[in-house]
Amino acid sequence: MTQDLHALSAVAAAEAIREGALTSEALVAACLARIEAVDADIEAWTFLNPDFALAQARAADERRRSGRSVGPLHGVPVGIKDIIDTYDMPTQCGTPLLAGRQPHQDADVVARLRAAGAVILGKTVTTELAVFHPGKTRNPHNPAHTPGGSSSGSAAAVAAGMVPLALGTQTNGSMIRPASFCGVVGFKPTHGLVPRVGVLQQSPPLDQLGVYGRSVEDVALAVECLVGHHAQDPHTRPRARPPLLDAARAEPPMEPRLAFVRTPVWEQADPATKDAFAEVTAFLGPGTVTEEALGSAFDSVVEMHRVIMEADLARNFAAYYERGRDQLSEVLRTMIERGQKVSAVEYNNAVAWAGMLHDALEELFVEYDAILTPSTVGPAPAGLESTGSPVFCTLWTYLGTPAISLPLLQGEGGLPLGLQLVSARHDDARLLRNARWLATRLSGAAGQPSGERDGQGVAG
Repeated sequence: MTQDLHALSAVAAAEAIREGALTSEALVAACLARIEAVDADIEAWTFLNPDFALAQARAADERRRSGRSVGPLHGVPVGIKDIIDTYDMPTQCGTPLLAGRQPHQDADVVARLRAAGAVILGKTVTTELAVFHPGKTRNPHNPAHTPGGSSSGSAAAVAAGMVPLALGTQTNGSMIRPASFCGVVGFKPTHGLVPRVGVLQQSPPLDQLGVYGRSVEDVALAVECLVGHHAQDPHTRPRARPPLLDAARAEPPMEPRLAFVRTPVWEQADPATKDAFAEVTAFLGPGTVTEEALGSAFDSVVEMHRVIMEADLARNFAAYYERGRDQLSEVLRTMIERGQKVSAVEYNNAVAWAGMLHDALEELFVEYDAILTPSTVGPAPAGLESTGSPVFCTLWTYLGTPAISLPLLQGEGGLPLGLQLVSARHDDARLLRNARWLATRLSGAAGQPSGERDGQGVAG
């Protein structure tokens, strides 16, 4: 094993621990040392108890040495976004209104991680109640730039080498945007594939869980452990567990066909983003990528998403608003107050519209294996007052389709820029397979597109 244990991928670490070539204690100690070395500049963690993390690791090692069965993530440390309940660590959701809150049981996903053998390393920083008001985390590539939205601590922790895996959530763009800004793989599975029981509820039609990792295989391994049905989450269904890791490792039976979709918000993209995607599509060639336009029915998605999200915030955050509105940020108060004015007809129409758009999108997936589109309007903007625009994520959250951001592009100043792939609902396995194929295809492309010579373009 190398001395840089903290930089191991989750897949490599799990295999080494399973084979006895590495102990969980050594891996967790390396991650803790990395945190000690770099987190003062990044501040990705809101709760971390090194002694408790090491105790979990030693218990994992003792279980393996005793010959008992081990899970697919045995001994691998994972960071948990601080809106996801943990019975042995506080869950405070980024607001003083929940300071000191200690759940009595784990969220379903945390219980699944423990069953898979994972070490729960600590809780990562979230924005205020997982909405827009920034937390304390800074971008690992440049601390003067935002790390992105509400899953910022998880994305930054993985990007800085502090932990190989971390959980996040997305109600608008809070999985994909931080992945793009921080330069890691971020995977948001199909809505309803992963149970949300024990996770702060913003909007049931929109809330989705996801994972950050160092590779497509890493996020596939983690999400495969999280898939399941839970009676308390009516959006989940009993279904066979998809073989996500095997799919991510497999070669496509034929070269995938990708649809480059600008989406109705294309004009909000930075010029550098537009140039980078022109280079990507040119590099892949017309036999692989074809530009396709979405119909005018998709033009209202951002507004439909806003109606649903704000109405649900008004309902689900009513208690916070009533007892502590003066401790809420102005942006969140404004969203709640707008949501209070949404009529039932407006809300139901916005929910129903998603179903009609699904039918239109399915026609595109008959011909194409995945959609290629930006993850964000551009690299992480300077300043810590904003988390950046989620607008290139909104459509796919609204429709509940699986999406993955790949750290394959580079913007001005060397900041990461994500490339987003999207597939049809419940086509998660094929999305991961195509994502790994695309990452491999572009990984040797550094220097090919002319834009990289100007600090833009495809990154190797």
